[in-house]
Amino acid sequence: MKTSRLLAAALVGVATPALRAQTASFPPALEVVVPKPPTVAHGGGQTILPYELHITNFTNQPITLRQIDVLAADAGSGPTLASSSAPLMTLADSTLVGALARPGVRIAPAERAHVGPGLRAVVYMWVPITGQAPRAIRHRLTAVADTGNAVPLVLETSAVPVTSDLLVVSPPLRGSVWLAANGPAAESGHRRAMIPLEGSFHIAQRFAIDWLKIDSLGKSFKGDQLKNSSYYAYGNDAIAVADGIITEVKDGIPENVPGMNSRAVPITLETVGGNHVIIDIGGGHYAFYAHLQPGSIKVKLGDRVKRGQLLGLVGNSGNSTEPHLHFHISDATSPLGSEGIPYAFETLYVIGRCKTLIADCERGKLVVRHMEMPFANELVRFP
Repeated sequence: MKTSRLLAAALVGVATPALRAQTASFPPALEVVVPKPPTVAHGGGQTILPYELHITNFTNQPITLRQIDVLAADAGSGPTLASSSAPLMTLADSTLVGALARPGVRIAPAERAHVGPGLRAVVYMWVPITGQAPRAIRHRLTAVADTGNAVPLVLETSAVPVTSDLLVVSPPLRGSVWLAANGPAAESGHRRAMIPLEGSFHIAQRFAIDWLKIDSLGKSFKGDQLKNSSYYAYGNDAIAVADGIITEVKDGIPENVPGMNSRAVPITLETVGGNHVIIDIGGGHYAFYAHLQPGSIKVKLGDRVKRGQLLGLVGNSGNSTEPHLHFHISDATSPLGSEGIPYAFETLYVIGRCKTLIADCERGKLVVRHMEMPFANELVRFP
């Protein structure tokens, strides 16, 4: 796994006065890591760079993060940023606090920017791009020591490569109307689902979508909401988004009764995705289909499948509250121990949007988009 790191090791453990005296000559002892270099995503009529910064405080005093600037950079240039370049995005004040998370620490939102000695902050970046995407980016971090010293500490990081390759696939479902619930967005649950596995943190669900089928009233079911068969998504075909080879099949997990806390089996790494299928679609890309009906899966390990081929039926197994298809593409065959990557549909028919999950849904004029993926809570129609 490629990372971008900058650690001023010579400053680790210096006393506070020494740190104050040397801020003009040495960068602050902060480690800045980009676990997954960003891939350009296209959706919602926008071009976005979604990625994460892991910032660890290696000084012996608390600091407060004040500002993060994202700048375009030539991947082959030196460590100094071009000061004449306008930032692609600046996070400060409330926008910085909103992007910050503090793993392992219970802390009020207003205190998230305060990072104690040896502690880490995670910044969930969602950088809008106008025009052509840069080949690489850098970051300028501004912080202050929480010791009454107002002198800003400025750290300029090395370049991180940006991938612009566009993975084009077909939709995993047919018909309409489908809601891209919990889909790609700056603060969606999937986008921030950082999972620790085998000694590393991963966000396999960075671009994941829970596909719910809804009616003209914005409802996902009709009739008895405790019956899976009452839900419009239930029993729909889950189909291959591209040609590929089946690398994982899980079947035999019973379905849940619909409900927030109703699970038919204990949720573990083995059962979280319920009955599921993974397809190796080539190029280090793996398509994951979760929560299928038990006994409905039509493929087996090692099968070669064609684009549009039936894989199984949408169900409500595993960590699921109601019938839906969880779909994402990542860079390894592990459903959670991998990194989510964006993709695009050649043609996307958008007919509206819900302001929140299955609430305040509004339909409007059909918008046809090309080479984009659905973003959070968009209402779409598939061929």
